[in-house]
This record gives sequence, structure tokens and C-alpha cells, in this order.
Amino acid sequence: MESTIFDKTFRDREGKIVIAQVPNLPLIVWIVTSSLSLIFTTGIINTVLDVLATGSLFTWAWMELFQGVNYFRRTLGLFVLIGLVTLKAIY
Repeated sequence: MESTIFDKTFRDREGKIVIAQVPNLPLIVWIVTSSLSLIFTTGIINTVLDVLATGSLFTWAWMELFQGVNYFRRTLGLFVLIGLVTLKAIY
């Protein structure tokens, strides 16, 4: 059977459509540290949480970009990586 662009974009190797997945460790760390930075809004704790959140989101995006299960996930990683770098360059 010939793969279509839809199959390459949204299906994994097993033929299942994959748009969202269970969060992996870098994404869980980003969620937790971002949430905690809403509680600790100033000081060294906020700075450490921001660094951890940025690093873990960067790691997640990098992993998606190079190890994503389909083109959609890889494109998502690319856009998050570009957005993260752009936001950090602006602020």
C-alpha cells in the first residue's frame, strides 16, 4: 500500500493516527515548573523555575523535532522551538 501525505503527516509506524500523546518527562517538568512559577513570582526560586521550565520545554521540542512519530509531531516541535527561542530573545 502506498503512503499518502496524510499518512506521513498524521500516522505513526503502526498506522495509528497520532496527534496528542501522553506527556513525557520533559513536558511534565515544564508543566510543573511553569505552574510553580505562578506561585513563586519573584526571587531566586522564580529564576530557577524559569530556567528549568525553559530547558525542559526546549528539550521536549528538540526531541519532537528529531524523534517525533510523524510529520505533525515534528512540525509541532519545530514551531515550539522557534517560538521559545523567539520569546526568550524578545524578553
